[in-house]
Amino acid sequence: MRRFSLICLCLTIGLVFGQEQDNLINTNVERALDLVSHLPKETISVTVENRGTKGARYYDYVVESQHANDVAFVGAVVKGKNADDQAGLPVKQQAADKTKGITYRIELPNELRAGQTITLEIEVVHANALRLYPTEITQAEKQLVLYKTNTYYYSRYATTTQKTIVTLPTDRTESYSQTPKPVVKNEQTITYGPYENIAAFTRNELSLHYENNNPFLTVSNLKRWIEVSHWGNIAVEETIDMYHSGAKLKGSFSRLDFQRRQDSYSAVKTFKTSLPASARDIYYRDEIGNVSTSHVRVMQDQVEVEIRPRFPLYGGWKTHYILGYNVPSYQYLYNKGNRYVLKMRLIDHVYDDQLLEQVTVKIILPEHAHNIEFYAPPYDVQRLPDEKHYTYLDTVGRPVVVISKRNMLFQHIQDFEIHYTFDKIMLLHEPMLIVVPLFGLFCLVILLVRLNFSITHNESNETRLRIKAIWEQLSDSNIKRTSLYEKLEDALNSYKTSKDLKAFNELKKKLESEFKNLQQDLTSLQTKVRADSADAAEKIAEFLRLDSQQHDIQSSLSGHAEKLVNGRLDKNVYLEQEKQIRGKIRDIGTRITSILNQY
Repeated sequence: MRRFSLICLCLTIGLVFGQEQDNLINTNVERALDLVSHLPKETISVTVENRGTKGARYYDYVVESQHANDVAFVGAVVKGKNADDQAGLPVKQQAADKTKGITYRIELPNELRAGQTITLEIEVVHANALRLYPTEITQAEKQLVLYKTNTYYYSRYATTTQKTIVTLPTDRTESYSQTPKPVVKNEQTITYGPYENIAAFTRNELSLHYENNNPFLTVSNLKRWIEVSHWGNIAVEETIDMYHSGAKLKGSFSRLDFQRRQDSYSAVKTFKTSLPASARDIYYRDEIGNVSTSHVRVMQDQVEVEIRPRFPLYGGWKTHYILGYNVPSYQYLYNKGNRYVLKMRLIDHVYDDQLLEQVTVKIILPEHAHNIEFYAPPYDVQRLPDEKHYTYLDTVGRPVVVISKRNMLFQHIQDFEIHYTFDKIMLLHEPMLIVVPLFGLFCLVILLVRLNFSITHNESNETRLRIKAIWEQLSDSNIKRTSLYEKLEDALNSYKTSKDLKAFNELKKKLESEFKNLQQDLTSLQTKVRADSADAAEKIAEFLRLDSQQHDIQSSLSGHAEKLVNGRLDKNVYLEQEKQIRGKIRDIGTRITSILNQY
């Protein structure tokens, strides 16, 4: 009995609500039908009056059955408000009626009381509603399409007066409906009406067969990855499968004709994608690799990428490419304590008048993020089960929020929000995965090299290691010695040019002091190695004798240079003596190298 009473109450409420809706009337309708692109767009200005006795909270917009499956977007605002204050009204799709069509219920901002009026602006976009006629054309032919709709504004309410203005891409039409009168064609526009006193659900077919060579681009599948990093970056990558949904190319493609005829009618050679103004590190590639024909233009409020496929797109032709970029996370990621909010676009502007038939968006959050809440844009999307994504240094995997939607348009470029919790201490998780093992490895190596695993004491091995260490010091000393001689050569060349004897003597005195210190170090090495190897000590002694010879030869070269500068030595004689001296220096260098290579 209680269930029966509840059913009766629901039926009564529905009946009363239906009566309130039936009291509305469209006093004036101005319908603009834009057929310029491959997406027919309707902008309908409706002045609604409540002629009943009770208030109304909703207005029902009805799509007739023939267009029920091709409606991609329905939006509504209150006309007359400032552009900044025009927030979209909530629109909810109701149950479909096979005879009357699909109803979209628009919630009014305030109750429309008896006798009051309100003007709504309803925007409707249709996808895949144009019929290509003919379906195949040659490379040189123009593209013709056929579109059928209702001459009248299809509504569940009676309409007092209405007018429909159709805008075409060009002024060339094959045919168009010329009834009911009045019908006026003026170049690219055709005006139907005004008509008066139109009953509810009135139908009259409007047929338009016209030329449309604008790009018929359609994205069959778009996969978008948004990877969030708490280290300051958000990476975005889109994998796009695109095709030309216009009339198919009949016959073979001629590159010569394409180059000669630059207009190419319906062929798509390039299109522009708009990215956020902060986008950087942009890349555009396909199966072959990077596509270098693209261009990036940085603008004040966006980054514009000109996408140029490797070949022009004709009807039925497809292309596949990947577009990616990075944005700074501080522009889209906000936090209070350990609670974070990600707010950014669900999709980007891929091209003008875009139609994305299937979109899958995967938002990859940082590892260990939890308490994840997704807030969709103001339209219906499907949230699929969450996934896990593994990349470098991940242990439990990164949570992935997966969103799917069909038939997305420019109007769907709106923000979503994801709220989640992330403990800031977990930022150290991945660095510690590197630091701790490396630190442990270094400690193990330090320990192993200091352990002696031999059973007996090996005196000869230790002696060899000591000699090797001393020889490494000897090599370092030789590098320092060579550097000092190079400085002395530079000073000598500078003296021959500038003839500044004072500066040369000061630098020479400084270098002599360093030579003396170096010889003391070499003598000390000879003393250390004598206890382990008399042969090694003799080699160092030989090294010292050769160094002393080179020092004397270098001093004599300096003396010859002074005589040359003072004019006491002929230049040709000096050059001959210099040649002989440098030959001796090279011989000494060869003998020193052979000594150093013996251990």
